[in-house]
Amino acid sequence: METVIFNANIYLEREKFAQALLIRDGIIAQVGTNEEVLSAAGADASRMDAQGRTIVPGFNDSHQHLFGVGQMQLSVDLTQCTSRAGMVEAGRKFIAQRKVAPGTTVTGRGWNQDYFTDGHEMPTRELLDQISTEHPIIFTRACGHAVVCNTLALQKAGVWDNVPQPEGGQFDVDGQGRPTGIAREDSAIDIVHSAVVPPMDEAQMEEILRTAVAYAASRGLTSVQTNDVRSDNYEAMLRVYNKVLHEENAPLRAYLQCCFMDPDSLKEFFAAGHRTGEGDDYVKVGPLKLFTDGSLGARTAYLRQDYADEPGQRGISTLTQEDLDTLIQMADDNHTQVGIHAIGDKAIEMCLNSYEKVLKGGPNVNRHGIIHCQITDNPLLQRFKDLDVLALVQPIFLHYDMHICAARVGEELAATSYNFGTMGRMGIHVSYGTDSPVEGLDPINNLHCAVNRQDLKRQPTEGWLPREKVDIYTAVDNYTIGSAYASFEENRKGRLAPGFLADLVMLDQDIFHVPSEKILDTHVLMTMVGGNVVYTAE
Repeated sequence: METVIFNANIYLEREKFAQALLIRDGIIAQVGTNEEVLSAAGADASRMDAQGRTIVPGFNDSHQHLFGVGQMQLSVDLTQCTSRAGMVEAGRKFIAQRKVAPGTTVTGRGWNQDYFTDGHEMPTRELLDQISTEHPIIFTRACGHAVVCNTLALQKAGVWDNVPQPEGGQFDVDGQGRPTGIAREDSAIDIVHSAVVPPMDEAQMEEILRTAVAYAASRGLTSVQTNDVRSDNYEAMLRVYNKVLHEENAPLRAYLQCCFMDPDSLKEFFAAGHRTGEGDDYVKVGPLKLFTDGSLGARTAYLRQDYADEPGQRGISTLTQEDLDTLIQMADDNHTQVGIHAIGDKAIEMCLNSYEKVLKGGPNVNRHGIIHCQITDNPLLQRFKDLDVLALVQPIFLHYDMHICAARVGEELAATSYNFGTMGRMGIHVSYGTDSPVEGLDPINNLHCAVNRQDLKRQPTEGWLPREKVDIYTAVDNYTIGSAYASFEENRKGRLAPGFLADLVMLDQDIFHVPSEKILDTHVLMTMVGGNVVYTAE
């Protein structure tokens, strides 16, 4: 089967474009001029006139939680709440419209107290009790590293008379020792979640994933590197991903970041035969995913010094250095890549210390990396370069974090943080993702933040730390070939060249030549995966 796309503006590499490309059996066979490619195509090839539109390689999100994107469609959307009253209204409306039966747990995600107009304190169980005292309620903060629960949820989880304080997590308590409703980090959050949220069957999981996959394709994603596989669900989640993404004309490819936070569960995973690279072009096992801290917004990112706006608080370390060393060594011994969530400078330092031990001065053949890499200084960045550790970053985080970073860590440290431009200039392997649903998964918003260093309201005018801007070529390359490198697929994905997968996106404007402030106005017209059109704009 052959397809020709002609009369196009096809991005090949920096300042280099073609007019047409030939796709044969899902693989790019030729690129060149209209005349060259049309003459090489068979008489029965389908032909697509792009009418001058710009075509780029399919976007590849190097870190997100795709299953969580699907789950958000079934829960209370709190992303637009600008007040506590707004949270209450959203919860009540959801229960009424969905006719949620008493006793059924209500979940939601997306609140951020820094956006509240009625004070920036965390919401409490008393606030959620205003929504309902008959439904257990768990509302997750945008970052995913803190939740607020109502009283019924806490009581059902046994977090009431004797509040537990699990290692690597925290339940906030008031002056009387009662829980406020806030739980921080997974070891605390899971205590409530496991008690009041019933497990899903695989049919439900499949429908959630199909919803998320279709949405991702509509935004121009053709590949995602997604952290949905965990020690408590890996058998089911692997089956679900393999079923959904091997259906005919599947609209997405997935590289699965697999979270195992203790040696016993990781040993079990390896014993079952799973390693980085297992799978095919549609579903592949990726790195061991670890967490070393939380988020900057929730003040759980692990810092070397106290938070500037909360003296005495340095965040939460979710793994000890010894445990981190053990898990990374196990992965490396099993030829498995590692990707570690680290936001605070202390957490990043711990990761680099562990990697240095396992690499022993040799090359980083398993392409171990750090995800987020937000709070850094120049010596930490130099260690990234010296160890050849990958940086899987999220420019979209600038939309929120630029407004709180200096307050959290001080002006001096903020000035060397989120230095994504410097990373690239130093030769560090950089790839782009969104951490969706922490932020939206739209690549266009991510490109805007990377190029303009502005939030989605186009502020500040000159950009935050403007020296860290990158040009549009660098941004697109980080989102395509850079992400492909992170999954060992740089010879298969990320370029529109002969021998590469025919994964591509058609845009409604030429992002390479419009003024940079216009990038944010771009829309996806078509997404193609393996030569199949999987999305067209209405």
